[in-house]
Parts: sequence; C-alpha cells; structure tokens
Amino acid sequence: MITKSLQRHWFRAVFTSLLFTVPFAQAQLQSIDRISAVVDDDIIMQSELDERVDVVKNQSKGMRLPPEDVLKQQVLERLIVESIQLQMAERSGIRISDQQLNQTIETIAKQNGMSLRQFQKALEKDGVPYAQAREQIRRERVISEVQRYRVGSKIQISEQDIDGFLNSARGQSATQEEYRLGHILIQVPSQASKTQLKNAQDKAKKLVKELRNGGDFAQTAIANSEGRNALKGGDLGWRKEGELPSLFADIVPSLKKGGISDPIRSASGFHIIKITDKRGGDQQLVRQTRARHILIQETAIRNAKQSEKLINDLYQRVQKGEDFAKLAKEFSDDPGSKVSGGDLNWINDGDMVPAFEKTMKATKKGQTSKPFKSRFGWHILQVTDYRQKDMGEEVQRNQARQLLYSRRFEEELPIWLRQIRADAYVEIKNEL
Repeated sequence: MITKSLQRHWFRAVFTSLLFTVPFAQAQLQSIDRISAVVDDDIIMQSELDERVDVVKNQSKGMRLPPEDVLKQQVLERLIVESIQLQMAERSGIRISDQQLNQTIETIAKQNGMSLRQFQKALEKDGVPYAQAREQIRRERVISEVQRYRVGSKIQISEQDIDGFLNSARGQSATQEEYRLGHILIQVPSQASKTQLKNAQDKAKKLVKELRNGGDFAQTAIANSEGRNALKGGDLGWRKEGELPSLFADIVPSLKKGGISDPIRSASGFHIIKITDKRGGDQQLVRQTRARHILIQETAIRNAKQSEKLINDLYQRVQKGEDFAKLAKEFSDDPGSKVSGGDLNWINDGDMVPAFEKTMKATKKGQTSKPFKSRFGWHILQVTDYRQKDMGEEVQRNQARQLLYSRRFEEELPIWLRQIRADAYVEIKNEL
C-alpha cells in the first residue's frame, strides 16, 4: 500500500520528473545522443540525463546547486537506482492497471484541491502532456510497489513495540486527543466597570443560550466575536490536548463533540468555546450499522436486463414475507456474505462504496431497501441493528503501528537502495 506521505509528494515531484523518460524512438532521431550508462538489462541515454538535469535546474531557481559535473553525477545515480527498481518490478510481474492509475491520479488531484480537469490544465500550463504525466505517475507507483514488497514486507511491528511506543512521551504526544475549536470573545475594557462586566457577561450568556438552541456558531462569531479569528467564524483549528490554552485546558476535555461551554471569564473578557470535532485519544465512539444484502451481478449467462429483473423479483419476494437470509444463500453473488445469509457484520461509516453507504443510511432498522445499483452490481439490503462502539484503543494502536512502520521504513529504505545499487551491473559509458 502506498503511503499517504508519498502520495502528497507526487504532485510536487511530477513537474521535476515528468520529462525524465525520453522514448527510445525519439532518442534515435538525435544524432548526438549517446548511451550514458548500462544498468543490468537497461540503458540510460545521454538525452535522458540532460533532460533531467535541465528540469532540476529549472525547478531549483534561486537555490544554490552543486557544480555541473557533481549535479550530473547525482542525477545519473538517481536514474540508475530508478532503472534497477523498474527492472525488479518487470521481473516480479508488478503492474499498475489503468484503473489503479486513474484512481491514483484522482487522489493526487483531490489532495491538491483540484478536480481531474483542473489537474490536467495545471500540467498543460507547465508544458507537460497529460499522457506523459500518466506514464510518470505509473512509474512512481511501480517503484513504490517494489519498495513496499522488498522493504516493507520485512518490517514486523510487534504488540510489545506498540505498547512501548504508547507508553513513551513521544507516543503519548502523537496519540493525544485533538479538538477542533470554535471561539467567541466578548471583550471588556481593561478597567471595566461592574456595569460593563455585567453587560458583557449577560451578552455571553445570551449567545450561549442561542447557540445551544441551534444557532449557527460561525455566523454568531462573525457577528459578535472580537477574537482574532472572528472573521473565520471563530475557527481555531485543531489543537492537541497538551496545546490547549491554559484558560480552556480544564473545560475542553469535558465537552462532547458539538458542545458549547458556559462563558469563561478572563482578563480580556468572556470566552465561549465549541468543540466542532474530535479525533484521536483513548476514546472514540464510532457509529456502526449491522446490515445484510443480496448482490446480483451480470454473468456469462445473465445479462444486465436479466440481472435487474432478478433483483426486483427478489425484492418483491422479501416484501411478501420470504426469509431474506434464505434468499441470500440461494441467489446472492457475494461469496463472502452469502453463506451467512448476506450478513455483512458491523459496518463503520465510510467503509462501503458511496451507493451502498447512501442507501444503508436511508434505510431504517428492520426495513428492506428498494433495489439499487453500485459498481459491483444490483443490491437489496436490510438494516438489522445500530450501535455506538468505542474504537479509541484500536485507533490508537493502529496509529502507533503506522508511525512505527513509517519510521522503520524510512530507516531501511536507504540501506536497501545502497545494497541493490552495489549488486547491480552498472557501466558508465562516457565522461560527465
């Protein structure tokens, strides 16, 4: 699995690497092109090296670069190591399908606040053809898969490792509960009279009452707050528990998500705090739904129209009182759930594809949904129960496991890269 940190860097890297690979046919047309290096069964052309050096220079304007010969040597080394990894992928049969590539590109665009079309336009603006961008991103994903397979698969994080991390000062800081805070300040003068203090306190109490009765916090902050973030709707952003102002430190942890504090007195006036969101910590209540479904897919002997007719027939049979579980065992095309009568066990919000999630949320307990279609096929579903489950400890341990994995991966990767470079046959063909 590709790490989020690598995905975040792809967009920035794309402009410094998209032009690195020059098609061989194009290279042949350049009479002065030469082979710069032989790397096992691959070659690196002088045009590739020059292209990469030019891009690095263009992207490093205003920065101090090493001398030309040193820069070329550094760039060539990077090309050599990339070639070794791509050849490993070829021998191991590692491929990135068009569907996987499309999903990756959409993710990169989304992480940079763009639609796919906006991402394409951004590439075009920098003179990068979209087809070339796709190919470079495919290469990056292939290399990432090779690293995950060769390095990541050897990293083992034990339960004792997790316990030790969570008990350490760094672990406790990393997994502390975080709060997203809204803030309203009703200011008072430094030498306020009793009347001024009472008026400010009364105003703060009135606002708290309105907010607890459903008032819009952001609009209230914009209209009434004299705090620095008033024009942002009072949003203070995310704060870890240890980063809370001392004035709020004892109050915020006791508030539930969506909770509004009573007015808090300070030298500057009266403060109102809202917990707009929470994450992390040792308690995290997650809404779960228990559901079962019947999935009908197109097959070699059942076309789209026949599949739709079958799901509608099954829906009518359930409505007439036939047992949902028996029908699921007989007809469902979902091998993972049909043996248990279509039961999907407990489902967290966000676990299912959008079409399924939307229908599940709109279906009341004990009801059967009308037939609907997802990318997997036609479904009907029943919601059998709801619950709130504390996933805090599990989330904390998963977070700790990921942090430890990332740390060890970053330690092991350069060692592995040096090793594969030493083991490869590399011949530099001309002076840089």
